[in-house]
Parts: sequence; structure tokens; C-alpha cells
Amino acid sequence: MKDLIIIGAGPCGLSVAIESKKQGLNPLVIDKGCIVNSIYYYPTNMQFFSTPELLEIGGLPFVTTNEKPNRLEALKYYRAAVKAYNLDVHTYERVTGMEKEDGHFVIQTEKNGEIQRYTTRHVVMATGYYDNPNKLNIPGEERSKVKHYYTEGHPYAGLNVLVIGGKNSAVDCAMDLHQAGANVTMAYRRGAFTNSVKAWVKPVIESAIQKGWIKMYWNTVVKRILEDKVELEQEGHTFSIANDAVFAMTGYRPKTDMLQKLGVNIDSETGAPIHDSETMETQVPGLYIAGVIAAGKDANSIFIENGRYHGGKIAAHIGEKMRTATS
Repeated sequence: MKDLIIIGAGPCGLSVAIESKKQGLNPLVIDKGCIVNSIYYYPTNMQFFSTPELLEIGGLPFVTTNEKPNRLEALKYYRAAVKAYNLDVHTYERVTGMEKEDGHFVIQTEKNGEIQRYTTRHVVMATGYYDNPNKLNIPGEERSKVKHYYTEGHPYAGLNVLVIGGKNSAVDCAMDLHQAGANVTMAYRRGAFTNSVKAWVKPVIESAIQKGWIKMYWNTVVKRILEDKVELEQEGHTFSIANDAVFAMTGYRPKTDMLQKLGVNIDSETGAPIHDSETMETQVPGLYIAGVIAAGKDANSIFIENGRYHGGKIAAHIGEKMRTATS
């Protein structure tokens, strides 16, 4: 039996594993994808907002060639962290069920058609939110030309592309597509960019719009996506534009179904699972949350920079409980 099982091998989940090893515990990390799966699916040439020391976990130095690290450097760093701390990480193994029986948790997983079962007294849910995009819920969203994730612009050179949204992911997507030679249009439900857009990017996108390089429709929502065009509505006026591809950069949300099934209540106002912010333990004894899943509706309030500290809180609490139980 493992001392704790961490579901999710993102930076916050790995931080829990590292800190728990420092407490003398033997953690197991399970992820349905690869190590730091969400970072792997970030845009190919993405650069982080943060400096490297704000992304470090376990006290392992993050050395980069520039002031701000890029995606490839981050992938290399987190692989190195797993190796340096000799973490037990099961990748490409999906958790299909979890129940609590007689004071311990039984976790069922599936990998390559094989079913595994694990038991533990402590579970940490660090599943992030990147797998759950906010849907538009409009006709045509299911079309293959509609994407909720962006990788690179090259395949869209010369095409009419619509980017939906106006925050960092949408701005980065639009600028990269423009630089790759796409004909870019943006549609944003607000009348201006908010202050959440990166300070060094905001004047660049505003200049591109002013010069006509990128067409922007403010106060606009998408009503329908058709094969070769998109129907928009701006302040009561409906119109269509030619379109070959759509990037709906409308954000993501944590998935809490498994927590709720185990008896964790969700705050109706914030959408966050009820938990103790000092220990990250939920209402269900032995069940913890780490990372952005603790943020609820306000997913932008928890990043790697602050979510990594959940690991220390959780590990200290579990370590103390186990020492007390054996004394």
C-alpha cells in the first residue's frame, strides 16, 4: 500500500510527490498522459510569463538561457525533476474509478486494456483543467475545423482564421497565426483587452489591429459556425465572414466529478471544492486537492507559481498524521 497516490503528473502533482518524499513517504503519481501533459500541449514556441525560479519545484534549480523559459526548457526541467527525486510516475494510465472503503481509498486504473487496482490512505487530486475547455455551445462547434487548443500557425498560412477570445491565449494565438501568414480575425465579447493581457504583448496586438493586420470585432459573439463561414453578432447586428478555421480560446475549467462522487461539496459561488486552505484536505478525510483544481471558476488565480506550494502543505499534513499514528 502506498502512503499516498497523486492523480496528475503536472508541476503541482510532482511538487506534492517531491515534498512527500522529503517527509519520508512513498508516493505514487498516476497520469493519463505524459509527464506535465498540459505543458506538452502548449503552443510549440510558447514562452512562459514567469522567470524560471518561479516555476521551480523541490528546490531544484531551473537554469535557462533567457530571462523567461520556453516550453521545451520546461519539459526538460520537469523530466529532470522526476529523475532527480526518483519519483514513481505511471504515465498513460487512466484512473477510471475511485472509492473509499474502511478508511482507505481503492483506485482503479486502465492502461493498454489492463485493469489495475491500488489502495492508499491518502489521495491527492492534481488533475488541472487543461483537458476541459469552456465550450461555446453553439451550432457547428463540433466541426473538425474548430479547435480549443493551439500548437502552431504554419498549417494555416493563407487561410481565413477566426480566433475567439481576448485574453493571453487568444492574443498569442492570433499573433502567431498572423506571423505565419494567416488572414486573422478576432471576436471578443468585451469592448477592449483587459489588464490580464501580458504587458509586453498588449501594445503589439493593439498595433496589429490598428494597422489592419488583424481584424478585430469588439463586443461580438459567435452565433453559428458553418463549413466555409462563421456567423457573428455585434451589438444586435448579425453578419457572416468567410472562414476556414476557428480557434476558440475561451479558457478551461477543472473537472470535479470524481471529487463530488466521493462526497466533496463544491462551493456554489466560487465553484471550488470545499477544502482547508492550510492543509488542502477536503471534507473527505485523506482526500486532498492541489493546483488549479482548487481555484474553481477562477482558474486564472492559481498557476504553477503558487500551486507548487500546495505540495509542502499536503506533505507536511500527511507526514504528521502518519507519525502520530505510529507513535
